[in-house]
Amino acid sequence: MRSGFPLRTGVPAFLAGVLILQFSPVLPAPVYPVLLLPALLPALWLPGNSRLLGWCLAGFCWALLQANLIISRSLPVQLEGRDLLIRGVVVSLPEQNAQVARGRTRFEFEIESLSHAGAIHPSPGRVRLSAYRSSRPENLHAGQRWQFLVRMKRPHGLMNPGGFDYEGWLFQHRIRATGYIRKSMKNHRLAEDSSGCFILCLRERIRDRIVTLTADSPSRGLLLALAIGERSLITREQWQWLRQTGASHLVAISGLHVGLVAGLIFLLVNRLWRLSSRLLLLCPAPKAAAGGAMLAALLYAALAGFSIPTQRALIMLSVVMLGLIFNRRLSPGRTLALALLLILIIDPLAVMSAGFWLSFVAVWFIVYALAARVGRQSKGRQWWRAQSRVTLGLMPVLLLFFQQVSLIAPLANAIAIPLVSLLIAPLCLLGSVLLLIDPDWAGPLIQVAVWLSGILLDYLSWLAGFSFASGATASPSFAAFVLSITGMFWLLAPKGIPARWLGGVMLLPLLLTRLAVPAPGELRFTLLDVGQGLAAVLQTQQHVLVFDTGARFGANFNIGEAVLIPFLRNQGIDAIDHLILSHADNDHMGGAKALLAAIPARQISGSDLPRMKRKGIGRTISPCYAGQQWNWDGVRFRLLHPPVNTALQRNDQSCVLLVEAGGQRLLLSGDIEAAAERELLRRYGRALAADILIAPHHGSRTSSTAAFIDAVSPRYILFPVGYRNRYGFPHPQVLTRYQSRRIQPLQTSKTGAIRFILGQRKALTPELFRQMQGHYWNSF
Repeated sequence: MRSGFPLRTGVPAFLAGVLILQFSPVLPAPVYPVLLLPALLPALWLPGNSRLLGWCLAGFCWALLQANLIISRSLPVQLEGRDLLIRGVVVSLPEQNAQVARGRTRFEFEIESLSHAGAIHPSPGRVRLSAYRSSRPENLHAGQRWQFLVRMKRPHGLMNPGGFDYEGWLFQHRIRATGYIRKSMKNHRLAEDSSGCFILCLRERIRDRIVTLTADSPSRGLLLALAIGERSLITREQWQWLRQTGASHLVAISGLHVGLVAGLIFLLVNRLWRLSSRLLLLCPAPKAAAGGAMLAALLYAALAGFSIPTQRALIMLSVVMLGLIFNRRLSPGRTLALALLLILIIDPLAVMSAGFWLSFVAVWFIVYALAARVGRQSKGRQWWRAQSRVTLGLMPVLLLFFQQVSLIAPLANAIAIPLVSLLIAPLCLLGSVLLLIDPDWAGPLIQVAVWLSGILLDYLSWLAGFSFASGATASPSFAAFVLSITGMFWLLAPKGIPARWLGGVMLLPLLLTRLAVPAPGELRFTLLDVGQGLAAVLQTQQHVLVFDTGARFGANFNIGEAVLIPFLRNQGIDAIDHLILSHADNDHMGGAKALLAAIPARQISGSDLPRMKRKGIGRTISPCYAGQQWNWDGVRFRLLHPPVNTALQRNDQSCVLLVEAGGQRLLLSGDIEAAAERELLRRYGRALAADILIAPHHGSRTSSTAAFIDAVSPRYILFPVGYRNRYGFPHPQVLTRYQSRRIQPLQTSKTGAIRFILGQRKALTPELFRQMQGHYWNSF
């Protein structure tokens, strides 16, 4: 093992090879692993740098093979939006959340056969389906076989700086299409259910019985997360508490929980085994206990759906227990390296998950905190040392992925970890087992767990209420991140290491990260990719304006929280000088409440105030009207519409903003239609001229009249539209109208976020986020 298998050098090189592929914008041809194979195998065992290169190539080729296998099962473009008849198996728990009550449920489906208009097509494999009230199948359960009439599309998500990569998440989970079930007589359950869904069906039975026992308790989401890894019932507000207090790890079945289960079973089997002399002659008690602990951990991991933290914990535990069984012992560092290698072999796409990095970094800092320490320490002091080191050690990773870190995590976890590990989790597990035997026995245990969980959530919500609960910074550079990780190891080194304070100095570039701001007289304009809606951010040297906030899609998802807040934090923005809500339609103001709850705005203005007040955005909002103007850092802002006391209605009341920086002009037109365009032409005429125009009403046929286009005469027309949106925006006639005038169109559904810098005294050039920052799994 020591001479022939280079764990400490080969595994990091293997990981580097996997990462090189994941950062690639395009996927190399699958022939490369075949061509490299003759040179690869000998290189793995060569000495020195040649061996490292061999392991790096091995990681790259292995990840490339897996990626090509997934890509090869994509839904054909010509089948998008068509009626497709599919047969297959429900391979996930049908989603249980607030949307179910509103008539929608969602689940994953493994397609076994697919046909269109009588023709058979290759199956894309696993897809994600939604069913709405009129088409939702009755008594849908995991493991059932069904036939559905569906419409699907290829994986597509919003693409913005700092935002969640939904396409990457679908790719990592091998989901090759999303869609919805159509209402049809062809939808029916097939006779035979899947024979390989025992664990999945067991998880569903436990979930349904816990939901029944806990009724409408706000704690049931936490209990389900601890029992079976099902987190869909955790509310948006509870997720905020968990993130702000650094307690999110508690709802991921991780090494803490797997280790607890394995440890309890180890002690129980070890004690009971010693009661029988015959069993002791057959096998020593510690080895039998190790086998029992491995089996218990395997069952718990299966109930949790084999998440990344669970896999890592199971593999590490198995390595330790197998070492005990076969009288072999690995150091903690080599155990961690072996676990990392096995996970990368099982799933090289695991590196795409933030949980992968948080899991391994946390364990590494625990090992680092407890290693090379002189003198005996109490268990309590060792626990506190490990917890504080993990909190500090994870800070660079959290800031890299989320631009936010909890400042009260040690205080929160000092209560939360013992409460969950020693009381709530054991009660959940024991109650889950008893639920399968007799629910009456499980009831008291589950109710005690509900009561304790309520106390925990009250405590976390109280802590999250403090203004200093969490801190945020701009997205750090890779150099600052590497420097901070190095500094953290130096800072947390054992006593006796000289100049440990220098480690703290190395953290400063991470903590003080500030992105470059526009120069005086310049404007940085970003049209965000928010699907079918509008949200834009305008930055001058010292000011920020947000124009519209996108839509709200039910209780658990809105553009303010999903796109705007991550983007502003990514840019290091913690306050908004002016928020303009062009009008009261959901796709323009739906994300406002969530945005304002997280990032304050000094001034809010908008149109159609009575409707906005009915939607809860009325206390501090003032009307926007033609003639308002101001100057920020040499950039001129002027509102052109609506006029005071206008008789125009709904869309035609939209606020219209003209911005000028260094002679270059930008016109944001909201949802105005032909009537408002005629009013603007009457009052301003050629003074509407602008270099960049945000398409009126997303490019609908009721807007973008020829006279209006000729008056504005833009170089770029930007369409904020959703991918394959149901309105067909931009309308083909409107698109042709712009193109015939040699105006370059850009659609957020194709480009992701779009950025321009105005006032640089050079030609305007768009920065397209999907093309500049996309990966091989993103659609272009």
